[in-house]
Amino acid sequence: MKVLSNASIYGLRALIYVASQKNEKEYVSIREMSESMDISFHFLTKILQTLTKNGILYSSRGPHGGVALTRPPGQVFMVEIVKILEGEDYFDTCFLGHPDCGIAAPCPMHDFWINVKSVFLDRFEKTSLEELSAKIKEGKLRL
Repeated sequence: MKVLSNASIYGLRALIYVASQKNEKEYVSIREMSESMDISFHFLTKILQTLTKNGILYSSRGPHGGVALTRPPGQVFMVEIVKILEGEDYFDTCFLGHPDCGIAAPCPMHDFWINVKSVFLDRFEKTSLEELSAKIKEGKLRL
């Protein structure tokens, strides 16, 4: 089941990749990331520009340029990333996209989505890049 857009999925993967690098203070090459994760360089660049504009990443041009986190990975949580890439209202919108969905006029997925999105929100608020990147560093998961 796909609940997030490709932009959010690729953005999360890229940030986990950056957080899992040996030296968090060094810039990570966008080209290296796109090739390593098999993501279009141009699409990844747009996603990373959005994350840079919203204060998650620093970016630097040049031969040793790339992107780096603005904060320690333990201070960057999934909820912030999802809200940047999906929109601030992501956890408040209807699963089927109905603009007027609510208690007065619910869609068929309303009750289901109310329960599921509260679980998602809770986990996204508690899960940091540090936690996710630790799994990569331990060699237990792939990106």
